[in-house]
Formats: sequence, structure tokens, C-alpha cells
Amino acid sequence: MITPTLALLESAFDQIDLSVQPTDGAHALPASMYRNGPIIDIERSAVFARHWQYLGHRSQLSTDGEILMASLGGLDVALAHSAQGIRGFHAVCRHRAGPLKPCRGRGKTFLRCRYHAWAYGLDGQLLSAPEMRGAEGFDVSAIRLPEIEVVEFEGLLFGRLEPGPESLEEALVDVASRLAHTGHALPTLRFHERVSYEIDCNWKTYVDNYLEGYHVPHIHPTLNAILDYRSYTTTLSRWYSLQSSPLESKPDAYGSGGALYYFVYPNTMLNILPGRLQTNRVFPLKGNRCRVEFDFLYREAPVANDREFSDVVQQEDIRICEDVQHNLDSGSYVSGLLNPTRESGVHHFQELLRSDYREALRRAKETQRQA
Repeated sequence: MITPTLALLESAFDQIDLSVQPTDGAHALPASMYRNGPIIDIERSAVFARHWQYLGHRSQLSTDGEILMASLGGLDVALAHSAQGIRGFHAVCRHRAGPLKPCRGRGKTFLRCRYHAWAYGLDGQLLSAPEMRGAEGFDVSAIRLPEIEVVEFEGLLFGRLEPGPESLEEALVDVASRLAHTGHALPTLRFHERVSYEIDCNWKTYVDNYLEGYHVPHIHPTLNAILDYRSYTTTLSRWYSLQSSPLESKPDAYGSGGALYYFVYPNTMLNILPGRLQTNRVFPLKGNRCRVEFDFLYREAPVANDREFSDVVQQEDIRICEDVQHNLDSGSYVSGLLNPTRESGVHHFQELLRSDYREALRRAKETQRQA
């Protein structure tokens, strides 16, 4: 992971107030933090490398030899289930950075480079490299894929690239007890399908939108009809926020009980509903775009019309996020006052970002002092 220089950080945060914002009277991050520029590279190191992100569900790696490809902080990774358990590796060939893909041959599963066919075992060790025998200093046993940290929680697989400020247990404190109390058994779910969307907005624009129900009555008429907006609440923890609401729909239409919308910093969203889970992760892309990946998991068969309902809500979110991004780019807007009740989740997310920005500056200054 490339570490931003102090000069780059100071230039990006010039005239940006990174101080702690009070709950009442908090202002949103300035528009300049949502525009194309060095902030994307800074966040890859300062935010995405150091915090836990959802990679997949245990059901996708239920037997030895299975491989799951995923993305982690802009890096392609491979999760492999072997006799040593589930481990994760950079899916980048050590030869000339070729992309790896799962393959099977002679009764074994392995990772193979699509570029020059170098092959790696499920432990990350290089197995073979065509026509490399005559290369001076080449040693198969000395080459292996870098490993990432992978931890399982309630059937969900999380990973991170570098040591960070929190363990996964600390990041998800009290979530397991809440799920048990409300009867949500995530380990019993099975992965069904993944749907991806590419959106013309900064990744933070999308996250901000997810973190408040303030817009639901105005943007999501169908969703608003099944949620009890008057009882819609946001609960904050150190590393996550929870939006919850009773469901007002008929039990056979969308299930009975409540909807739990967890956001795990920095980019993981867990939409937990009766008998099912939708996970969505947002990834920054070049050109100030982002990609959102939705995984659909069910306890039994897929719920009728669930995919179609989700797509309607997603298209509504895409339209408003792209319109907001257009205005953020216009220069008309700088920063606005947040609603302390309806936008507490937005404030919570942006405070974590400010904290990571400050930490990046601190570490860069410390590195420069030691140089």
C-alpha cells in the first residue's frame, strides 16, 4: 500500500477543518472532499487499508478447495478454504502483476495467473512458473502471495490489509447479542447472487445517503410504505451505526418484525430483514465514481420480488446520489448544517473519516521527523 507523503496530505487538507464536530451544530464535510483529486489515494491508505471490510459469506466457502474472489480497499483478493481453514491473499501475480483466477486441474484447486499461467496453491505458495527454469536466481519456494487478515463473524467474512485501530470483535461489539435477541441467524443463510452497480458519484456521497432515513419519505415511496418513519431510529456505536424500523407491510409481503440497517465503517452495509440479508459494499473508482456490490442471502428460498424491490430502491438512490454529486462538483455548495436527529449516522461516519485524516497527518509528520 502506497503511503501518502506529508506534502500531499497537507495540500489536500489545506483550509479543511478536521477538528471534532459537536453533535449539535455539526457541519458536513466540505464539498472539496467529494471531488476528484488526491483524496482518493489518501483514503485508500488512511481509510480502506486499516479497517475491516466484508468480503463474503461462509456459505460461499463451505468445502475444502473452494475459492472466493473479492475486493479489499482497491485490491483484488482471493479467499481460499483449505485444511488450514479460510485464508486470504493478494490476487496479484508476483511475476508482473497479472490477475489471478481460480482453476482446477489434476483433482486440485489453485490460483492461476491469466497473463503468464503462474500457479499458486491455496496456501499462497507458488507451485509452478512456465519456462522460468533458466532464470538466474529464480526459486519457486521463495515466492508466495502476500496474505491478508481474515476473520469470521456470524458467518460473515471480513478482511483488512494492514493492522488497524480496532479488532473485529471491537468493531462489531454487541451486534451478535442484538441479532440473537431479534432472531436473526446469519450463519444459517446461504449466498444466492451478487448484483453490481457503477454510479457517477464519490463513494462518500453514496455512504452519506445510506446513513440517513431523512430522505426516505421524499425519494423512496415504496420503501416508505413498509417502514414506520415515525419509529425510525439511529443508534451509534464506536465503529458502526444501526438504523432500525418496524415493518408495516403484511407478513406475507415483506415479512414481519423489523428492518436492521447496519453500517460498519468504512464501507460495509448489512441490511437484515426477516429470513434474509442484503450486504452492500461501496468501492471508490477512478474518475470520482464508485461501485456498489449487493449480495443476496436467504435462509431458505429467495423471497418473491425481493430482487425487484431492491432494484427499485437502488435506482432511486442512484439518481439522487448522482444529482447531489453534480451539485457538489458545481462550486455552489461548500458545507451545510446536519440534522442532529435524522443525520446522526452521517455525522458519525464523517467524524470517523476526520479521525482517519488526522491520523494520516500525524503518521506522516512522525515519519518525516524520523527520516
